Amino acid sequence: MTPIRIILLSLSVIFFSAIFSVANASNGDSGDKQKAVLVTGASTGIGRKITEVLAANGYFVYAGARKQKDLDELNSIENVQSIRIDVTIQEEIDAAVETVRAGGRGLHGLVNNAGVIIVGPSIEVDIEQVQWLFDVNVFGVYRVTQAFAPLIIENKGRVTTIGSIAGSIGIEFLGPYSMSKHAIEAYTDALAGEMKRFGVHVSVIEPGNYSTKIWDSDIKRATDSGLVKENSPYADDIAKWIVSVGAIESEEPDDVAEAALHALFSNNPKRRYLVLPNEGEAAWIIGSAVQRLAQLNSNHDHSYSQEDLIEMLIGAMAAEERAGE
Repeated sequence: MTPIRIILLSLSVIFFSAIFSVANASNGDSGDKQKAVLVTGASTGIGRKITEVLAANGYFVYAGARKQKDLDELNSIENVQSIRIDVTIQEEIDAAVETVRAGGRGLHGLVNNAGVIIVGPSIEVDIEQVQWLFDVNVFGVYRVTQAFAPLIIENKGRVTTIGSIAGSIGIEFLGPYSMSKHAIEAYTDALAGEMKRFGVHVSVIEPGNYSTKIWDSDIKRATDSGLVKENSPYADDIAKWIVSVGAIESEEPDDVAEAALHALFSNNPKRRYLVLPNEGEAAWIIGSAVQRLAQLNSNHDHSYSQEDLIEMLIGAMAAEERAGE
């Protein structure tokens, strides 16, 4: 074969390879296909920030909200399509699944963010209010994840839920809220084991005190609806507590959004993301975890020695470091 014929043949191979690659890309088989993520409770606060960060990084976001005004605002953001989702209404969740499936992008990630807070003493808050809170914070997460699981599994995607530092400790006057976030911790661990066989990674993000509308709206609800009772023996303490919470200068939840980005797209996602605005909260949360460990280990037939506990901690920390490499 002459050199000219060899060159012509090589050019032909390159040309038709390029055509084949373009055809594959146009059929959605390209690895560069825009990945889609659903974020619930995307109208304000943490959910809105996560939506904006994902969209700015080129991902397509299905942004869940309940009010038409919020839906319209979300639709104005590039790479965002709003979807009406009340996480307590199964029909709206099912309709959202059909919308996402019809979009043809599949679903790489789910961010369970929608949540509410109740303020009040655990021995006084009406059970109906606690049931409502669990319907949003726990059963809402359960409903949405169960409904979108087939799409996530199809894409070997990611599920992450916005928990809270309250999921690690019980906070005074936030008993029902802390209970709901403890439930999310257990749910995350169980779901992670169950979804691993499908190549789906599951995580929980545990923010500290960041700026979010949830405090403003739910503390107002507490005072307006009489959850904080005037004749309560806790009345003065709760009033002072509300003032102290309102006085805290909260940071914007940029770090929380970055944690979500890592959980959804990193090659080495973590199970837990503790995201805190300052060292004081870190000392509080980690110190509480150590105290709980000491309580669990104290005065029973199978208690570990201090040396054994230190060795276990060193081993666990080394395992986390290896997982992040």
